[in-house]
Amino acid sequence: MRVGFGGALAAVSEAGRLAMQDAKLALGDVVAICAGLAGAAQPESKEKMRALLAEEYPGKLLRVCTDQDLTLEAVGGGPAVVLHAGTGSFAVGRSKDGPILRVGGHGPLLGDEGSAYDIGRRALIAALRVADRGGEDSPLAKQALRELRIGDWEDLHLRVYSAPDEVFPRIFPIVASAADAGDSEAQAILERAAADLAALVADLMERLDLQRQKFVLVKSGGTVGRSECFDRLLDDRLKLVAPQAEFSELVMSNAEAAARLALRMMLAADEGR
Repeated sequence: MRVGFGGALAAVSEAGRLAMQDAKLALGDVVAICAGLAGAAQPESKEKMRALLAEEYPGKLLRVCTDQDLTLEAVGGGPAVVLHAGTGSFAVGRSKDGPILRVGGHGPLLGDEGSAYDIGRRALIAALRVADRGGEDSPLAKQALRELRIGDWEDLHLRVYSAPDEVFPRIFPIVASAADAGDSEAQAILERAAADLAALVADLMERLDLQRQKFVLVKSGGTVGRSECFDRLLDDRLKLVAPQAEFSELVMSNAEAAARLALRMMLAADEGR
């Protein structure tokens, strides 16, 4: 949705080429392919990407799923919830016998609350409000402008409206570092983000009827483990909404999860012959 189908196909194909190169495999050695892609939750987008990949890799068994599906696969079996907080945000989970469900993951215009994008956007909005009132830029705002190599707020407006994906997520590390150093403004922004992310988990738990079940809860994404303050705030919020959850980590990478799904698809095809 954000980079276009051509850009997505090029990125996936290049990743596949590098993976085969590292594994010392040729394309002819490959039997099955699983591609987990952001945006593939929409049926039309999923089918279009599947058709493009089928042209790129003719004769291969092919599965297109979402990046959320891969993340949940990477947890292992049993009831589980994965909270992802990177550039975007979502929660995906399953109960013991129920279907796989998700909340969030709708992109920055319709969601992504608590993500690096959202945190950066909130930080710059707060800084702009101070500037609009004629106040002096906060240390957080000054550091953000330096990091983005932007001279003033007018230049910032131009950058934001031309390339928001290149602006907002880059502010997160600045906010995280400031919060760890005791900056109250940064801590308040991260507190709000932690509350928003915990709300995603609470919503998903209700839909999966997990409030009275034990389940594994995994945090993933680029905002996790980057700030002692944010990790503490998020853990505190999650323990409030999910006191019965067992905190854990992914048992494999999303890339390995995709390979395992492709392998299962190949084995199932062999059994069906």
